[in-house]
Amino acid sequence: MTALPPVGFVGVGRMGANMARRLRDAGYPITAVFDVRPQTAAALAPELGAAAAGSLAEVTKLSDTIITVVTDDEAMRRIFARSGDSLLNGAAGKLFVNCATVTPDVHANVEEAARQAGAQSLEACLASSIPQARAGTLYMMCAGGSEAFERAKPMLQKLSSSLKYVGPAGQAAKVKALVNMVMNINTAALAEGLGLGAALGLDLNMLREIFSQTGAGSRVLETDGADMQNRDHEVYFSAAHAAKDSGIALKLGRDVGLTLPLAEATKNQFDKMIELGLGEMDKSGIAELTFADRHGKRSTAA
Repeated sequence: MTALPPVGFVGVGRMGANMARRLRDAGYPITAVFDVRPQTAAALAPELGAAAAGSLAEVTKLSDTIITVVTDDEAMRRIFARSGDSLLNGAAGKLFVNCATVTPDVHANVEEAARQAGAQSLEACLASSIPQARAGTLYMMCAGGSEAFERAKPMLQKLSSSLKYVGPAGQAAKVKALVNMVMNINTAALAEGLGLGAALGLDLNMLREIFSQTGAGSRVLETDGADMQNRDHEVYFSAAHAAKDSGIALKLGRDVGLTLPLAEATKNQFDKMIELGLGEMDKSGIAELTFADRHGKRSTAA
């Protein structure tokens, strides 16, 4: 039986850590973990039997495949820098699987930098959350060279219940931006509907049930409706990430000459959450702006 390739992780917050746990359970050796917060990697490493790498180059050295789960464009550029400590050091023959939601051009630039270093790169955008990462039931949209996709496919199938190859580098990022744009709009709309229902004195349990059986139903209603009602905003997908992803979609719209007023209004709401210090709350926390007795309470001024 062929040994499974050693895997390293860069970015081991809750999503990355649970992906690593899932692959470990599937038999993959997790050889190195790295995080911008060294204490996070140090706490996880013994559980996985991995090294808490002191540098990005060490992750590359210890791994055949490196999965990155970082926050934004800047973080991606930093870990794939052309100089200094970088995953590209000693990268010949390695495979990078990049799961961050970043702008399409960044994924394309990373793929080119990896190619020049003799490595392969694949973007694998995630349309699921932390429980699915642990269970291996992520929805994954992949883009990049077909050879890189086929190389990564056996491993990605252990992480996902649905795996979709959408084309060359940058395409998955475009699809993911649109997925999150629509999800964010639905989230804001649901918060307004429940907030108005509360202000009208309606039973919100009844209202959510009726929403679920009518055109007001959505996946967001299933995942966030009760949380909005009960103010349970444990973070699975933060408001700050929602603002960032809506911004990516708006830029894509501007690039092709489209205005997206609903996406713009939704981003403004998530930006307001950040301004109020609520950016690290789950996206369901947008309801805090729409219920009259919460952060969005009505003015009592004459």
